[in-house]
Amino acid sequence: MKRVAILGPSTFSEEATRHFLGENFTYVSYKLISEVFNATASGETDLSVIPIENTLEGSVHLHVDWLVHEVDLPIRAEWVFPIDMNLIGYPNPDTEVDSSNPYRHIRKVLSHQVVPAQCNQFMKQYLREAEFEQVSSTAEGVRIVSTLQDPTVVAIGTAIASTNYGVPMLQREIQDHKDNMTRFLLVGKEASELMPSEDMKTTILVTLPEDYPGALHQVLSAFAWRRINLSKIESKPTKKKLGNYYFYIDIAGTMDSVLLPSAIQEIEAIGCQVRILGCYPSYPYVGS
Repeated sequence: MKRVAILGPSTFSEEATRHFLGENFTYVSYKLISEVFNATASGETDLSVIPIENTLEGSVHLHVDWLVHEVDLPIRAEWVFPIDMNLIGYPNPDTEVDSSNPYRHIRKVLSHQVVPAQCNQFMKQYLREAEFEQVSSTAEGVRIVSTLQDPTVVAIGTAIASTNYGVPMLQREIQDHKDNMTRFLLVGKEASELMPSEDMKTTILVTLPEDYPGALHQVLSAFAWRRINLSKIESKPTKKKLGNYYFYIDIAGTMDSVLLPSAIQEIEAIGCQVRILGCYPSYPYVGS
């Protein structure tokens, strides 16, 4: 069976990946996203799963940077998965609980760096006085809480982490919006057999030529007059020169069509550099 690197164990990445790929793969857990990327880049695993974008927070910039600057791993698929944030910890031992805020006793919250933006309202209302401490994953926060067994230290994470580490769930679904979704990418040097999808995407990086007035307008025009839909366009620094940017573009379509390759040829003709990150199937969430 092919080996798939994930951030884990007991993380949203693991939940999402098992839901999407099932049990026909061997999952290998790593604590850091850099280890996930490097496992596949080095050949230790065949594929990696990367959370790339969230409904509430937008792009996960660190992961985009790794995909663009640190490794050469084509995108093989994308899918979305609902993310439910849960408050996990040990109950307040005090007999007298503040009815207006049952979590006033909490002094520290452990979780991944992206969590506060997704649980902003709950944290402002109930955890305003608590210190937030960043850890490598939501599951790592739950693991630490399980070892401390201190009611003043809690984690925000997955239901599976609560079960696996034996830490009680204090409150479910504390994210700001119930339709909180995360987009995941499957990346790897070799393609894997997946279920067919009607939706196909291509992701490219476009670096504009220096001192070329109207270059971005011409890039967008090359897609617009061909009626090619750009589902995402985001500018990011090239990290080579101050003020020099590339554009990360998701396109609805494939390189097998006539229109997309001709659009890319047109923008290369004005001096743009184009790198194709992947041409891949896209899967909407289908509840189990």
